[in-house]
Amino acid sequence: MATQWSDSIVVSDLEDEPALSDELSSLFDRASKLATDKVPNMVLNFSRVTYISSSNLAQLLRLRKRLTEASRQIRICSISDEVWSVLLVTGLDKVFRFSPDVMTALAGLQIESEKAAKE
Repeated sequence: MATQWSDSIVVSDLEDEPALSDELSSLFDRASKLATDKVPNMVLNFSRVTYISSSNLAQLLRLRKRLTEASRQIRICSISDEVWSVLLVTGLDKVFRFSPDVMTALAGLQIESEKAAKE
């Protein structure tokens, strides 16, 4: 379920299938319908996800592409060892940004947005 944490950040607490596919699809639809300057940064909390399929990986990549087009970021946090091993094998550990928990992800996004505002 996605929560509007601030004007520019959405936090989504993800769960195993079928909720995972539904939530990733919902996040993509939300980002696609908004004007580019209104697309939020996203923090995806994987603490309750124990398995990730190739379809879920494709959804994550689509979501990342949309956020990148809008100059926004996606942070993935609280990943289980099983999900992390899939991301390592597929090379996606080099594509996404990761944080150990939601608060660290939020702090990282805020610091980066402050840096960008100063530039």
